[in-house]
Amino acid sequence: MSEFITVADDQGIRTITINRPEKRNALMQAMYAAMIEALDTGDNDPAIRCFVITGTGDYFTSGNDLADFADSQNSDDVSPAARFPSVLTETRKPIILAVNGPAVGVGTTMLLQCDLAYAADNATFKTPFVDLALVPEGASAMLMPAAIGKMAANELLLLCDSFDAPEAQRLGLVARLFPKEILMEEVMRRAKIIASKAPSAMRASKALLGHDKDAVLAFITRANQIFAERTASPEFQEAAAAFMMKRRPDYSKFS
Repeated sequence: MSEFITVADDQGIRTITINRPEKRNALMQAMYAAMIEALDTGDNDPAIRCFVITGTGDYFTSGNDLADFADSQNSDDVSPAARFPSVLTETRKPIILAVNGPAVGVGTTMLLQCDLAYAADNATFKTPFVDLALVPEGASAMLMPAAIGKMAANELLLLCDSFDAPEAQRLGLVARLFPKEILMEEVMRRAKIIASKAPSAMRASKALLGHDKDAVLAFITRANQIFAERTASPEFQEAAAAFMMKRRPDYSKFS
């Protein structure tokens, strides 16, 4: 387990907390691996009935730690970050998100693969993949148009504009908004209701409510391949350098 991911079990609920507030909860590969382990072991533990994923401090997550992310691209193995969307897809028990602050990149695309999502009323959301010379990760390019419509999805995934919590609720990406001070109280109240219900009926209902699992997993495999190609591109190298130097990337030399 990563020191930056905490896992707590209580009353059938496994709470997975992103706990790197000094770095705005930016995710490293080891953190993805820890979340995967927590989901895998909990999914096979009869005592665990559902999951809650949240963040510590002011951020839900600011997305991938770009320095760690760039280092991991030198490996031939499938990275934990690349595996994470598939694990979310394959988890049989309900996953509830408590978005306690800004949710960037995977913090937003996770909404598409969870079963319930609640947000602080001051949370913000952003999918900056094209801004980083990448493509939408995981199954987001498949699931977002299905969830909110093609044109709305294209605005979010191609223009990469931030949007606020009321807009996320209007689009149907989160169920309800709460003041941050009571967000976890409200989420845990609902998680306890989920955990109290018939477990096999809950798993079967989740499966019926979800997208075709094989189709989603096939899409993730394709998206991962394209994403990996993008990380080796000169455009991404320019985007990463610009991010580290805190300047705007210059794509004028690319065609």
